[in-house]
Amino acid sequence: MADSIFRLWFKRFLCSLCICSNVFFRTKVNVAAIDDGSSTLCDVNVSSFLPAPYSNMSTLICSPVWNSFVLRYFQSDDSVTIVLSGTYTTGWVGLGFSKDGVMVGSSAIVGWVENSGRGSIKQFLLQGYSPAEVVVNKGELQFTEVPPVVVYHKGAIYVAFQLKFALRLTRQQIILAKSDITPIQNRLPIHNDKRSITVEFSSGTVTHASANFEKLKRNHGILNVIGWGILLPCGAIVARYFKRLDPQWYYLHTSIQFVGFVIGLLGFAAGRYLYNKTHANFQVHRGIGIFVVLLSMLQVVTAFFLRPEKQSKIRKYWNWYHHWVGRFALFFGAVNILLGVQFGGAGTVWKIGYGFLIAILLVTVIALEIFFRLKGSQKGDEAPVFQMNPIG
Repeated sequence: MADSIFRLWFKRFLCSLCICSNVFFRTKVNVAAIDDGSSTLCDVNVSSFLPAPYSNMSTLICSPVWNSFVLRYFQSDDSVTIVLSGTYTTGWVGLGFSKDGVMVGSSAIVGWVENSGRGSIKQFLLQGYSPAEVVVNKGELQFTEVPPVVVYHKGAIYVAFQLKFALRLTRQQIILAKSDITPIQNRLPIHNDKRSITVEFSSGTVTHASANFEKLKRNHGILNVIGWGILLPCGAIVARYFKRLDPQWYYLHTSIQFVGFVIGLLGFAAGRYLYNKTHANFQVHRGIGIFVVLLSMLQVVTAFFLRPEKQSKIRKYWNWYHHWVGRFALFFGAVNILLGVQFGGAGTVWKIGYGFLIAILLVTVIALEIFFRLKGSQKGDEAPVFQMNPIG
């Protein structure tokens, strides 16, 4: 009776979930034009201290892009002229050309002022997030014959360069970043701030994703960690090690797994929405995510609607299937969370936090497994309480 009521409640909840998912997917995230009241920064006369063609203010389009930073740019038939400027004391300032809006895989032009006062500008290939993976004098960008320059003028740095392209740029995703630490021997310290923008070279406008994108990316990670990283493993632990509490273990297991599945599904929906908006090139992360969701949906459907009775001859085969599909889903879910933390540039805090969580789960499972096996072996060694002598 209780099992039937639980299944009926589950069916009703599924209908509500479908309605919520439809609303979620239709939710819009605004993309706003940059207008932070810093347009006066474009009034600085750069012709007095920058060489041509960077000093030609009549052709350069100027847009405030980030805090005190201003982007001046102009596109001709085969080249793009860029001047990135902003308030500067020490450190470096960089502008990266990205294929998918993320740092890894981008090529960046970085400028800074040495302690001697001499300006330096280099191209870096961003192969990863650590300084060792940021390779100097590598990348896909090509300078023209016009030499790049870095100029420090009245408390601001001006990083100016000209790039050549085979085709005219129309819409280009740009990553801006800066650090307060000056590079030593061309080794780039980790940035302490960054911003992603999109330059519409065809229309001469600059836009950036509103803060909702960063919030949605963070919520995507939080939901998946809670769902796939905490609740679903805990539900599996209950099913394996607490069956002596029958039937409470079953209702606790199904409740935890169902809540974890719903939270994980919302995290997947957030990731899907992010992909539709940014088309980030994380094929492995996206593929594993879809695979894990399909496995989890299969688990839910077969557990609630296709589970044989205990007396059925095929129940043991169903149990074998249910256990191993669940383990595969949990394993790939954990792997995908690690990939998401890495690809999303979540930072050290997320890496340490999730590593600590995995360590706690592993220690808990190992301790419970040892106790489970020891208790099982002791039961096997115990003699029956009531023994009957053989007759005759």
